[in-house]
Amino acid sequence: MGSEQVKTSRESRIELFKMLGIGAVASVIGIIAGLAIDWFPIQASEEAKQIDSLWDLLLGVSVPVFVLVQAIVLYCVWKFRVRPGEEDKDGPPIHGDTKIEMIWTAIPAIILLVLCVYAYLVLEDIEGAKADTMDVRVVGEQFTWTFYYPGEDGKEIASKELYLPVNRSISFDVQTKDVLHDFWVPAFRMKIDAVPGTTQHVRATPTREGTYPVVCAELCGLGHAVMRQNARVVSGAAFETWLKEQPGKTNPGATAGNQGSAGQPAGLSGKELFTSVQPTCSSCHTLADAGSNSSTGPNLDDALEGKSEEYIRQGILEPDQQIAAGFSAGIMPPNYDETLKPEEVDALVKYLAKVTK
Repeated sequence: MGSEQVKTSRESRIELFKMLGIGAVASVIGIIAGLAIDWFPIQASEEAKQIDSLWDLLLGVSVPVFVLVQAIVLYCVWKFRVRPGEEDKDGPPIHGDTKIEMIWTAIPAIILLVLCVYAYLVLEDIEGAKADTMDVRVVGEQFTWTFYYPGEDGKEIASKELYLPVNRSISFDVQTKDVLHDFWVPAFRMKIDAVPGTTQHVRATPTREGTYPVVCAELCGLGHAVMRQNARVVSGAAFETWLKEQPGKTNPGATAGNQGSAGQPAGLSGKELFTSVQPTCSSCHTLADAGSNSSTGPNLDDALEGKSEEYIRQGILEPDQQIAAGFSAGIMPPNYDETLKPEEVDALVKYLAKVTK
């Protein structure tokens, strides 16, 4: 009897080592595959590097746990499956191992504690105050963002594009005029909800010059998908030049002299305005002449066919006064009278009237 127990014990250890070996090999493969995948967009801020490092650590810890558990489960399903003729048999009476239960409870608890402490330290470092921080007020509304910079005369300077100096800490004060939005620059990794009635705060330090998308990460209505603008990270000197050229509170986002609304070059044709001014008309509407086929808003080839310029103008400046069948109010941004100059509105109206006759 004693020799049988020794044999059973030896076989159990062999089976255990087999399961652990399979789990270890699968874990290594899983970690390599997980780290090889390019999960995120390019890193463009100090915070992005820290957050990506935290992600890699979480991946390196969670993959072995998941793979090991699944390997053991699948191995046991295969090894100890019911054989033909054993359908009515009960398994052998066994009793739990208290030592093993304590181990598999303590180890995950320690792992979670270490991960929580590390994540807390990363969060504290990201949110900590930094010297030479610039404040930018971010205001969301259906379905656009407006960015406000402090001016020398105490008045805010508004822009429809987010311009930022590289290697300088930025404190974003995030607000909303209507519903819940979420301010997110994926390349910065930082995001935060814009909650009605409150001001939320988030920091980021851009470290790479370039143009990066600004998106809303909270479903905020039918036009949510087109609530996109750009964050332009430029040198400190270029940013100061851009800021000095801004015309203050009028025509937010326009650059004096050579820029039109929303940071677009002046003198754009109606078709160029339709396809380039943020948020773009072409991202919501179908219009054959512009090559757009979105169905977020009405098909303009049908909705504007034979309509007067006055009708089209009102549809742009007062969109909720004319609701097409099958659509509801609040889809189209209501502030094109602010983001477009009068001559740009005229150009857009004439273009739409011409191509939808």
